[in-house]
Amino acid sequence: MNAQGKPASRHGAVSLKDIADELGISQTAVSFAINDKPGVSEETKRNVREAAARLGWTPTYAARALGSNKTMTIGFAPSRSSEGYQTETFMLHFMAGIHESLSRQGYGLLFRPCKSTREEMSVYRDWARSKRVDGVILVDLRADDPRPKLLRDLGLPAVLAGGPDPDDIVPSLSIDDSRTMETILTHLTLLGHRRIAYLSGDSHLDYCMERTKAFERFTSSRGLGPLWIEFTDFDMDKALIATQRLLAEDEPPTAFIFESETLAAASIRVITEVKVRQSYTAERGSGGVYPYNMPATVSFEDSFICESAYPSITAVHRDAGEYGVKIANLLLKLLAGEPVSGNRKILSPQLVVRESTRLPMIQT
Repeated sequence: MNAQGKPASRHGAVSLKDIADELGISQTAVSFAINDKPGVSEETKRNVREAAARLGWTPTYAARALGSNKTMTIGFAPSRSSEGYQTETFMLHFMAGIHESLSRQGYGLLFRPCKSTREEMSVYRDWARSKRVDGVILVDLRADDPRPKLLRDLGLPAVLAGGPDPDDIVPSLSIDDSRTMETILTHLTLLGHRRIAYLSGDSHLDYCMERTKAFERFTSSRGLGPLWIEFTDFDMDKALIATQRLLAEDEPPTAFIFESETLAAASIRVITEVKVRQSYTAERGSGGVYPYNMPATVSFEDSFICESAYPSITAVHRDAGEYGVKIANLLLKLLAGEPVSGNRKILSPQLVVRESTRLPMIQT
């Protein structure tokens, strides 16, 4: 019921007319006030907002788009495998952080997973043509990535999680993966490891290559070797095959670094099987006993998997939720016309040391 004792609307939903009746002003004035347009006083705008809250009015997508030329929606269409969303927790926490920031400003998140970069670019064209979103969040920058230029040509504002964009088309926030790799390797070398293998992800992704280059620089400067770098494409089977092959070498790695927690946890199972078989064939007293003769293991991603595995896995902890909040805030600043710096590195990941690098290293 409104102030005149009339029902809010025929269907129970509060309309702009109900707010106008409540305040005794025109529906046009209410529309101007709701969409923060000139033509009504600040007092009227305040009264309209208070009445809208009191009556329980909420804007519809169509009304907002019509009234302000804004959709109040941000697009997110990463091209990743469906298995990645099911097994890796970083992206889920990242999206939760994005949503937390956007919702505070009345924005929604349109999530549209894609199977390829080609499909992703097609989605951007469709969004631009239909004016479906106000801006876009990009992830997983690749070498010679065509997406930033496309978004610029489409007139879709965008920010990048990662990078930086070499052409400086879209502003970005990235985590310092190079320094993080140095932290991991310093930890392992202080424990006495000299033969370290790195099972990376996708050689086309910028952050994988940044970590790879940091690994190569560190091992070269410290005289470590041999240089083991395997690209798994985040495929668990490829990671397991590579782990088994490296363990079969005459002088196998004494430490492994994995790109994700799922690759690390799955590979620990293979390492366990190999080491248990070795313990059965070793002479009594001369062979190590599981898990004390296992190679050290480190994951570039942290989650409950790392905590619950045995041995628990040393991992790089990054606050993915906070990262999502900062990325969304950057895009909101861009949409508001505020000055935005080009490319910045943020967050200081923490190496969480657990059993997989605390156990005594077998001397070989």
